[in-house]
Amino acid sequence: MTDVTERVDRQAEPLPPDLGPVALARWAWRQLTSMRTALILLFLLALAAVPGSVVPQEGVDPQRVARWKTDHASLTPIYEKLGLFDVYASPWFAAIYVLLTISLVGCILPRTKVYWRAARAQPPSAPRRLERLPEHRVFEVPDDEGTFLERARRVVGKDFGYRVRGDDAAGVVSAERGYMREAGNLIFHLAILVVLVGFAWGALLGFKGGVIVVTGDGFSNSVSQYDDFDPGALFSAGSLKPFTVDVKKFDVRFITKGRGAGSAQKFVADLGVRSSPTAAETDTRIRVNKPLNVDGTKVFLIGHGYAPHITVRDGEGNVVTPKSTVFLPESADFRSFGVVKAADALPEQIGLEGEFYPTYAFTQATGPFSAYPDAKNPAISMLAYEGDLGLDSGDPQSVYSLDKKGLKPIRDADGKPLRIDLPMGATKQLPDGLGSVTFDGLSRFVRLQVSSTPGTGVALGGTILALIGLCGSLFIRPRRVWLRTRREGDRTIVTLAGLDRSSGGDLAGALDRLQRELDPAAATAGTSGEREEST
Repeated sequence: MTDVTERVDRQAEPLPPDLGPVALARWAWRQLTSMRTALILLFLLALAAVPGSVVPQEGVDPQRVARWKTDHASLTPIYEKLGLFDVYASPWFAAIYVLLTISLVGCILPRTKVYWRAARAQPPSAPRRLERLPEHRVFEVPDDEGTFLERARRVVGKDFGYRVRGDDAAGVVSAERGYMREAGNLIFHLAILVVLVGFAWGALLGFKGGVIVVTGDGFSNSVSQYDDFDPGALFSAGSLKPFTVDVKKFDVRFITKGRGAGSAQKFVADLGVRSSPTAAETDTRIRVNKPLNVDGTKVFLIGHGYAPHITVRDGEGNVVTPKSTVFLPESADFRSFGVVKAADALPEQIGLEGEFYPTYAFTQATGPFSAYPDAKNPAISMLAYEGDLGLDSGDPQSVYSLDKKGLKPIRDADGKPLRIDLPMGATKQLPDGLGSVTFDGLSRFVRLQVSSTPGTGVALGGTILALIGLCGSLFIRPRRVWLRTRREGDRTIVTLAGLDRSSGGDLAGALDRLQRELDPAAATAGTSGEREEST
């Protein structure tokens, strides 16, 4: 009967009321601004940045993204929906970023208030029985209590750097040091916030662009000149610096012996730079990790390749192609892919698609390949098409791909698709009076990345600030020291004790040094005093 009554009573207890909107918002804010949540968000931010390093990014290398999409057609729609080709501009990455910023602000402000109060507070009163603390010393001095307490406050405060609180009536000196340890923690968290603000500033107001420039040509710093351009959300095209760059010379050296044979040992580009249309040209040289800086805009050398001189003459003998065509490298041996579009050719437009080999070689097993990345035996191998290139349709089209919807293969005498295999200096006639193709020569191109990140200095300052705060929190030892005196006859008995508020500190050594300063007998004898056990 008793069990039944207790069970009925428990069922009759009212449930706690549901949280109202204000209480729910207050609970959510406490959860968001907790240190645990900040650490979780920081970990998530680092985890979210991993795809940006693994998956090709639109803002870094659009051509590589295009090749990745071609090679992974089934995964491309999923990656596009997740925003993995532009991770740092995706909504989910921005959400983590914003939540982490709010969480840090919510952590820092209350802790700063608490720290400010603690920093201004007096050292705590001495425990009643100092002898019970693990580290304590008991010694006697010839001074009277008043003289000793005055000297103790001076020694502990000025010589040892403690904040001192004295009570002559009770015969006690309380001292504390290490307040800057908590300040180091606050500085570290504030520094993380500064770094986030710096990166956000650069991402919103900065830009990043890529451009391929053939040696002997140049470009001006305007949006229309870039092959790819990734501006920040608040970027204005009017903020671009009006400089121009001419690529005068490019020099690359490849390793010829050993396991690294074929790798680029170094490559440099000689540039002519004008900071404005009316400024005088200055010559400079850039190389990997040594960019050009023009009024805060940096120009990086990030790649290079070949631009063959492929001359197409139409059926009327007119040259209908530019001097050089950029071929994009596809492998470490600089086997490169490219297309040639002869839109002005008569009687039919002509398109060529194929590969360039810096050092042409051939085997029955592998077919044509490049045996070495340097141009020792350059050759091209391309398929030829005729018809409509689609350039007049109004649809955007890449210069590195051929739209074959309106094209048909040009065929040889055997009815097979015509393949044009040419060493440098050779010419091949097209059938049916369509013209000819000549491999005239070869130039090199450089790939430049131009970027402006105005928040770099802020992020660097935040990083330095974080190191300072981290050192403070690791190496500053918060510590408390107390002295209590009592008079016995003509002697003054002193009890000295301390408490280390962090692990790993040498509290015993600190108390020994302090005793030597306060006890003339211990200093003369060169001992640290005797430790007495409490009775």
